Amino acid sequence: MFKTILVPTDGSDRSDKAINTAVDYARNCGASIIGISVAEPYPFSPLAESSMAIDPSLYEENVRTLAEQHVKKISDAAAVAGVPCQTATVLSFSPDEEIITAAKTYGCDVIFMASHGRSGISRMFLGSKTQKVLANSTIPVLVLR
Repeated sequence: MFKTILVPTDGSDRSDKAINTAVDYARNCGASIIGISVAEPYPFSPLAESSMAIDPSLYEENVRTLAEQHVKKISDAAAVAGVPCQTATVLSFSPDEEIITAAKTYGCDVIFMASHGRSGISRMFLGSKTQKVLANSTIPVLVLR
């Protein structure tokens, strides 16, 4: 049914569950996987004192490296299963928007992603990237808890 699966990851154990589910599905159905990890840029504040601020380029290099490690989990799992896979890392303050954009760019049929299971007040204040993807996606989203 689905031929191109987008798998966003933040490196969490819950994301690993989505990776494993997507790889199993792709192997059994002859689908391919697109893996993406969104690194958040340095949250620059003009009010911060320069002596307390971290070097933004060093910070962004580190978060990009971490994002590349996250998508490597996807490509490694896909390689072991013999599933075609492409990966991408993006630097953005809006991971949900980047996930939607990647789904369109790569012609994905479905998004397999994890939910962090927040509820109540914490969900209201912290928001949910998964919820935002669900609200804005034009393709099916399989949410794994």
